[in-house]
Amino acid sequence: MDILRISILGTVGVLLGILLKSRAPEYTSLITMGIGLVILGLAVGKIGYLFQSLEKLKESLPVDGSYVTTLLKMIGITYIGQFSSGICKDAGYASTGAQIDLFCRLSVMVLSMPVLLALLDTIQGFLA
Repeated sequence: MDILRISILGTVGVLLGILLKSRAPEYTSLITMGIGLVILGLAVGKIGYLFQSLEKLKESLPVDGSYVTTLLKMIGITYIGQFSSGICKDAGYASTGAQIDLFCRLSVMVLSMPVLLALLDTIQGFLA
């Protein structure tokens, strides 16, 4: 039911933005940000459950804790980056939104490098 509630909230926000775009275009960005923040607030419960599940996974499997931490950082970077980029694009600053997207992609690549190198070392150990 959360999906339905979020979808209705987003649709109402878009319709409200469309209605106000011709009369008061300065408020459309505020509506977008407000709806985004409300949806982010509703997503906090889901994110909390995700963190708890990943902590249980880290405790039950013999996995290096830094990998789970890296995964959490990647999730945070992508979510925050997409949110802020979307706001910039909706406000008419597509170039700034694209730069945020690019920076987030590069940040995820940098974070994933130690994991990739460890995977390559493991594969090389099997081949040797």
